[in-house]
Amino acid sequence: MSPRTPKVLIEIAYESYAQEYLRSLPLEHFMEATAQAFQRAITLACLALVAARRADFHLFNELLVQYPRPGERRPGQVVPDNMVVLGKRKPLATTCFNTPLEPAGPFWVLEYVSKSNKRKDYDDNFDKYEKELKVPYFLLFYPETQDLSLYRHNGKKYVSVKANKRGRHAIPELDLEVALLDGWVRYWYEGELLPLPAEMDRQLGAEKRRADEEKRRADEETRRADAAEEEVKRLRALLRQQGQTGERRGNGK
Repeated sequence: MSPRTPKVLIEIAYESYAQEYLRSLPLEHFMEATAQAFQRAITLACLALVAARRADFHLFNELLVQYPRPGERRPGQVVPDNMVVLGKRKPLATTCFNTPLEPAGPFWVLEYVSKSNKRKDYDDNFDKYEKELKVPYFLLFYPETQDLSLYRHNGKKYVSVKANKRGRHAIPELDLEVALLDGWVRYWYEGELLPLPAEMDRQLGAEKRRADEEKRRADEETRRADAAEEEVKRLRALLRQQGQTGERRGNGK
């Protein structure tokens, strides 16, 4: 498709190709191993926290990416397990991500591979990310073998991002680090581990218990202070009463 093709025609054509792609998918494509599904859930939960803090961070889940191929009418197509787009403008994507129509292309793609339930041709996907889309970062994780790799595009090809002294692989542009923790890919933002929902729930529960305990102690201190104040008032009243009694006895003499 020519670069001079009007955007509205590109949108119509790409939507047609997207629907054709969806109809062509085998049933195996929709059958995901539990380990892959769990890692996806971890990624979505953690990176949603980053999206809440950064307006330029846009997170997608299994969205079809379509992009032009030089000399070919049909676009290239690939579906990352998860994808991050970095840009101030919100992506336009709804049913598919069409790169000629978007303000920014994919910045980071993530794939989770199960050798026992291989839904995609990951070698082919690797080539698309590296040679055609040239996505700046690519994460590949095999849950069954605990093999995690993060790649950075150097302009020509992907090179491995080595772990830093903390044992994490850094993406400086996102203030993010990734590493394995308890068997899963976890994410650190600005040096802090991004919590999972269950961890957040436990943390909130602990904070609530601390707040309740502090309130109980404050209430107890208030009760003690009130009781002490009442005792002071009682003693003062008793002293005044005793003084008045003494005065009356002195006047009686």
